[in-house]
Amino acid sequence: MDIVLLILGFIFMLVGILGSFLPILPGPPISWVGLLLLHLTKAIPPDSWFLGITAALALVVFGLDYVIPAMGTKKFGGTKYGVIGTTLGLLVALFFPILGPFGIIVWPFVGALVGELLNKADGKTATKAAFGSFLGFLTGTFMKFLIAIIYFGLFISKAWNYRLELFPFLS
Repeated sequence: MDIVLLILGFIFMLVGILGSFLPILPGPPISWVGLLLLHLTKAIPPDSWFLGITAALALVVFGLDYVIPAMGTKKFGGTKYGVIGTTLGLLVALFFPILGPFGIIVWPFVGALVGELLNKADGKTATKAAFGSFLGFLTGTFMKFLIAIIYFGLFISKAWNYRLELFPFLS
């Protein structure tokens, strides 16, 4: 059963990292579930402090991901249309990789700009608001990715430290 939990935890870690970029998946909470699954194995000693702190951090980052883009948009004079445009631009970048890896940067900005222009903003105001929305999006994405990578590192570290307990046939 430990091996199944370890494999499931690893899968949750990978999905959590992907969730840092995909707006439909909550990356840090999914990564945290991977840590939880690892701690449910018999080999890893239960650590409620570790799980509690990492859960709280995952939830804070998850919440901030919704607040920061709105703050960036408002700080630069944007509206919810800019935020919606940023999200749609990200989806375009993910499902239609026309510009390759640069699409993840270009399309959210273009989406925010189009969203602001559809909201009847003039070109200068729309560009400024799109830039704010884009900065908020990048900040939120970076935070989620950083937490997911840190959680993945913790997962690998704990699994490595307890590898002989997880895989007794290795000794």
